[in-house]
Amino acid sequence: MKTRCFDHIDLRVKDLDVARKFYGKFLPQLGFAHESPGDDFHTFYAARGGGPSEFFGFTEDTNHRPNGTRIAFWADTRDEVDRVARLVCEAGGKALEGPEVCVDYSPGYYAFFFEDPDGNKLEICCRESPVIAG
Repeated sequence: MKTRCFDHIDLRVKDLDVARKFYGKFLPQLGFAHESPGDDFHTFYAARGGGPSEFFGFTEDTNHRPNGTRIAFWADTRDEVDRVARLVCEAGGKALEGPEVCVDYSPGYYAFFFEDPDGNKLEICCRESPVIAG
């Protein structure tokens, strides 16, 4: 059986340094603890031992235009959502919504919605009930 269903996010941003500062404020708190800077690609790797790990990376594209795509990060608890939401606010997140219970999503869905400095849509969420496709 597969141990992972997700490998990485490869996001475009207008300014690599601005993105590095913004994401560096909260990605380590979500488990992306190993930072790997580069000249044209910046990466935060998840903390895993002895094997491949998920990563969140971004590269500069001065012509980038955000769209309706949303990236959601997992949090284990509502307290973790609240804590990371505060970090995102301190880092300068935009279009802030929540944290709040989203009754229309699934039972116990608790989330904080925001945008990065470039307008990319993001979310930190906690699910108290599993979602299983039927």
